[in-house]
Amino acid sequence: MRKIALALILFAAPLAAEDLMTAEEFDAYTRGKTLFYGQNGQSYGAEIYHDNRRVEWSFLDGECKEGLWYEENGLICFVYENNDVPQCWSFIETPRGLIARFENDPGTTELYEAQDIGEEMLCLGPKVGA
Repeated sequence: MRKIALALILFAAPLAAEDLMTAEEFDAYTRGKTLFYGQNGQSYGAEIYHDNRRVEWSFLDGECKEGLWYEENGLICFVYENNDVPQCWSFIETPRGLIARFENDPGTTELYEAQDIGEEMLCLGPKVGA
């Protein structure tokens, strides 16, 4: 029985890797769009995907971070202003939208593309004050 379970795990792992979106597929799916992401039934954030792999991310709190994305080792990695540590994700396209898994620490974050969450992505600009 253990051999069968191990064989299924070893067989299934490469299939999951084949389902990951390539950089070309990710670019074609996202370019020119604003995608909202959810986690556990709650709003998580949104990202605007521009030409030339440029992005703007927000946790829907009015603050937006500009960045860019690139492919590395089959993952889609993002770097943002004021944080040059790559945030690498695997993306899978499903009939209901994207599923994204944070690969820097896969046990912590899995997001799904939210179809209609009743939120807007607002970028309020830099904080100004005395």
